[in-house]
Amino acid sequence: MPRIETVLPDEAQGVVKQGYDTFLTHFGSIPKPMEMLSVSPGLFEIQLKRNRYFATQSNLSFGLLTHIRYMASLELSYKFCIDFNKMLLEKQGLDDDDLRRLENDPCQSVLEEKEHAMLTFVVKALKNPGAVTDADVLTLKELGWTDKDMVDAMLQGVSMSDHAVMMQVFDMDPNCLL
Repeated sequence: MPRIETVLPDEAQGVVKQGYDTFLTHFGSIPKPMEMLSVSPGLFEIQLKRNRYFATQSNLSFGLLTHIRYMASLELSYKFCIDFNKMLLEKQGLDDDDLRRLENDPCQSVLEEKEHAMLTFVVKALKNPGAVTDADVLTLKELGWTDKDMVDAMLQGVSMSDHAVMMQVFDMDPNCLL
């Protein structure tokens, strides 16, 4: 039982209702982290804007973003996002063998070379930020990535930690759907 009273879909109003409707239309469910944020419509709206940014203004593909979130979630043992992003990766055609290889070694991703390099950069940075070198950044730039792209990718990875912690603090059900 959650430690906070979240907004149920039939009680939602304003931006929370609009967000819930969007998730129900596109995914058929409301992600638990969004349910958690429903208690604060302002933060809920910020998260929606963040999602919209990555969908419309980032150069990172949906596949790369999903890989980043999946690997970051594994590092954090964040069950909700592990399950949710695993489902998205499976919808993109990855099978159990692909996922197992990815989990054991992100260098074994099925992404194209450029995206693969960004994924391995983010995973390296998440595991040990001090291990990132100028050469790592230069490699990404040589592949055509910009500073903005690198910041976008890193934000996608590190942003998993805020929800992972909050989901535990407020004892939110780790299952994917509301």
